[in-house]
Amino acid sequence: MGRQPCCDKLGVKKGPWTTEEDKKLINFILTNGQCCWRAVPKLAGLRRCGKSCRLRWTNYLRPDLKRGLLNEYEEQLVIDLHARLGNR
Repeated sequence: MGRQPCCDKLGVKKGPWTTEEDKKLINFILTNGQCCWRAVPKLAGLRRCGKSCRLRWTNYLRPDLKRGLLNEYEEQLVIDLHARLGNR
């Protein structure tokens, strides 16, 4: 007895996300907040798996996600923490 599958594999789109799908997911999350990720695809009008929506939001679409190179302060902070803590 385990958890039911997050989606029925039939009709679920796989592969790269389109800009239209990104917009739908962003609009849904910004208006409704993060809720049960299993329900998000149906509520947002996406043909994706809930896990795919969660990963897309977490790794690519979040507004607070920082991309690019570290500035000098951040780089020095990493070096200092590594010197103090090691490779933990």
